[in-house]
Amino acid sequence: MKTDLKRELPSYTAPRGRFEVITVPPRTYLMVDGAGDPNTSVEYADALATLYPVAYALKFFSKRELDRDYVVPPLEALWWSDDYADFTSARDKSRWRWTAMLLVPEWLSAEQVDDARDGVARAGKAPAIERLRVDTLDEGLCVQTLHIGSYDDEAPVLAAMHDEFIPSEGLAMAGIHHEIYLSDPRRTAPEKLTTILRQPVERVTTGG
Repeated sequence: MKTDLKRELPSYTAPRGRFEVITVPPRTYLMVDGAGDPNTSVEYADALATLYPVAYALKFFSKRELDRDYVVPPLEALWWSDDYADFTSARDKSRWRWTAMLLVPEWLSAEQVDDARDGVARAGKAPAIERLRVDTLDEGLCVQTLHIGSYDDEAPVLAAMHDEFIPSEGLAMAGIHHEIYLSDPRRTAPEKLTTILRQPVERVTTGG
């Protein structure tokens, strides 16, 4: 049986049309950092052209050596800017900074990940291999929702999340905006794209 983490991990599902509060455990990712508009940035294209070869090298190793096949998890990304309005009312993609990520299954060791990265590096086909890192993301308490539609239509949803729902629940933003891309934009019409929008939060304490 081929493991599909997208179906097995609860945090890869979210409700459409409403926000939910969840707790996300620490997870390990392949990561590449960068900045700029993802639609036009060579830096972003190079990040994806590096993440996927390493992810597939890990998948093939797991299937061949561990007899444990799996579906490569969906692309994820962290997004931030000096001003959150760059994602909502201003929507200035040139000011965005990001970390593109692919989840590493928990049964793979750090040494196995290093071996996969070294093998891809030797092949010379990963343009951002020197920027690739492996790190653990510990988001904890989060608010998330499922967005269906184009990426450019996310702004009103994010505004409602940031300015309405989070304060109304006695929460405050406490981490970096996170997106999980459940659809392949090369094969899916923009109006049918499915994306989990996630924001780490913390509970606001009030003095008494």
